[in-house]
Amino acid sequence: QVQLVESGGGLVQAGGSLKLSCVASGRTLSNYAMGWFRQAPGKEREFVAGMSWRGTNTYYADSVKGRFTFSRDKAKNAMYLHMSSLKLEDTAVYYCAAGFMAMVAVDSAEYDSWGRGTQVTVSS
Repeated sequence: QVQLVESGGGLVQAGGSLKLSCVASGRTLSNYAMGWFRQAPGKEREFVAGMSWRGTNTYYADSVKGRFTFSRDKAKNAMYLHMSSLKLEDTAVYYCAAGFMAMVAVDSAEYDSWGRGTQVTVSS
């Protein structure tokens, strides 16, 4: 299992940008599909973005497409979520996840490694 630690959350005004980071340890992310999920108060955890284990495919939820970008740094064993044009409804705790599989899954149950989460709050 890989250990994941997120950082980069915070308070930002609507329309602003944030970059979330997730650093892995224990095992290389090169063998894992990766994902970012979020959970707002009173709501279920939802898929935001993901990348296949070889980095050849990225996927985004419709709600963030065109505004968020998933990236990875193999040398740092890390993944990132670049968020721009943030909206009030993007407010949530954001989690990074890794699953020992080739392709991205939108079902959180498919991932076996999770970070503790980082809070993102978008204000008006």
